[in-house]
Amino acid sequence: MMKPITLAILGGGGRGGLVADWVQRNTHAASVVAIAEPDPQRRRKIAEQHHLSADQQFESWEQLLARPRLADAVCNMLMDRLHLPAAIQALERGYHMLLEKPMATTLADCQAIEAAYRRSGKVVSICHSMRYSPVYSQIKQLVDSGVIGQIVSFDQLEGVDPRHQSHSFVRGNWGNVERSAFMLLTKSCHDVDILAWLVGKPCQQVSSFGSLSYFRVENCPPGAPARCTDGCPHEAECIYSALKLYANPSPRDWYAWHAGFANQPQAQVIQALKTSPYGRCVWRCDNDVVDHQVIAFQFEGGVTGTFTMTAFASGGRYLRLHGTLGMIRMEGDKNQIEVTRWSDYARSQMTIPFGEGGHGGLDDILISNFVQAVQAGDPKAVLTSPTESLATHRIAFAAEQSRREGRTIEL
Repeated sequence: MMKPITLAILGGGGRGGLVADWVQRNTHAASVVAIAEPDPQRRRKIAEQHHLSADQQFESWEQLLARPRLADAVCNMLMDRLHLPAAIQALERGYHMLLEKPMATTLADCQAIEAAYRRSGKVVSICHSMRYSPVYSQIKQLVDSGVIGQIVSFDQLEGVDPRHQSHSFVRGNWGNVERSAFMLLTKSCHDVDILAWLVGKPCQQVSSFGSLSYFRVENCPPGAPARCTDGCPHEAECIYSALKLYANPSPRDWYAWHAGFANQPQAQVIQALKTSPYGRCVWRCDNDVVDHQVIAFQFEGGVTGTFTMTAFASGGRYLRLHGTLGMIRMEGDKNQIEVTRWSDYARSQMTIPFGEGGHGGLDDILISNFVQAVQAGDPKAVLTSPTESLATHRIAFAAEQSRREGRTIEL
């Protein structure tokens, strides 16, 4: 059995909490020896969970990285615009690193992280959890087996879900480009990465269209106040009501947990919503990221494809790959794959069981893979190194440039 590794967590939010929970269930593989998190409640939770003393707790990532190396690896789960400085310092101090996606918020910053990775010789894994999906792995095996011949075209839909859009990309941390980054990078760099991986050829051109159409002040219902706690006349029928998403005790779902309201008394949550960003009317926020976008790709060899991201579809991904000998259809909400052969139009189906845990168990697989790679000292053991991720991030940056400038971008 490999020796357990030690981890320092930078950022105790959603992803940092997932790492802390995974370690708690897998003490044979890793231990958390430090936490850097400005929010005292989140910092205290992870500290208590892993029995950390006061000198193992830090209010900022800068304080933690200023100390002599405290662990084998850091889990860089900070907000997007902090990825670059923390990643560079961690690698220079000799840490291996698990880095949340996106790598960074500009192409130049992504390139700087990739260069630091190459200089370091360390294990660095970018959190493209879809690469660890048994469904997409099965599709990749089918494509590479030649069962549908040569890929000619494809299309994928990512349904964000209207409530998820309102929580994360309107009210939440990723709703404003200046605070975070553009929507295609923060939400859908997963999809760009997985599609390029399935095609297996360089992307040559992209063209993209999209906008913020619905979550705008001009679409605000008449008489709606700035906050849902201010007596909105439309609260009863509004699907985005903060009282329903965060203060209603049945159900207390992911949104309440992610916002930090889970397991709190209803009266306390309502009081917090009077000042929290999550209490704002969704049509009266400072959001500016798109709520729908489409990309058209052309890959080497003439392979074409589209990707559509929209807030206005139920959460899940749906894929069709069209080949010279057949096609593959995937319905992500069912984890179901269907293969059709052109020779006799025979169809076969398979259903992959859903896993437990974050993103259907994929986060657990990703963390486990990273820990094993560090234990083995093998940077090539992870599926998405900074070099691999940079290549597909580049496509996402080009697509956003196309959307903003209204022209096709050559890669």
